[in-house]
Amino acid sequence: MTATTLDPRTALVVIDLQKGIVGLEAAHPTADIVARSATLADAFRAKGLPVVLVHVVDGAPGRNEASAGSGGQPPADWADIVPELGPREGDIVVTKRTWGAFHGTDLDLRLRRAGVTQVVLTGVATSIGVESTARSAYEHGYHVTIATDAVTDMNADAHRNSVERIFPRLGETDTTEAIVKLLG
Repeated sequence: MTATTLDPRTALVVIDLQKGIVGLEAAHPTADIVARSATLADAFRAKGLPVVLVHVVDGAPGRNEASAGSGGQPPADWADIVPELGPREGDIVVTKRTWGAFHGTDLDLRLRRAGVTQVVLTGVATSIGVESTARSAYEHGYHVTIATDAVTDMNADAHRNSVERIFPRLGETDTTEAIVKLLG
C-alpha cells in the first residue's frame, strides 16, 4: 500500500546499517541503502523528528548454531554505525542482541516518551531485522511505513517476500523520495 500520510510524531528507525553488515553481499547494493537511509535521516532531523539508529552486537542468548558463524571474533568496529548515518546529536542509538529492535531494548519506552505514533523503517536485512522490527512495531500499536528502496537482504527471494507479502499487511510502503515528500 502506498504511503499516504505521516503522523506528526513519526520516527525514522534504521536497522543494522553498521560496518560489519553493510560489507556483506546483498540483493541490492548496500551503498544505495545507506545513501537513501541517510537522505531520510537528514530529512527527519531537519523536521526535528526522532532518528533511531539500531545496531546489533553479540548474539541472542541460548542455543542457535545458525548464528555461530565462523567462530572467530568480529573486527572491533563490526557493530559501529556507518559514518554516513551518524549518530548525530539528538539521535537515539539502540543496541540489540536479537533480530528485532524492540525485544530486550528500551526502544518502545523511548519512542513513547517522545510521543511517537508512527515509524518509518529502513535497513538490512529485509526479512530478518527489518521485518522483525516491523512486526513488533505493528504489535506495539505504531503505524508502520517501510521505505522499500532503502531495505535489502542477503537473499533476493526473502527480500521480495517481505516487501510484497508481509509489509503490506503491517502498514504502508513507498520509496525514499515519496516519504521525504510526505515530510513536507
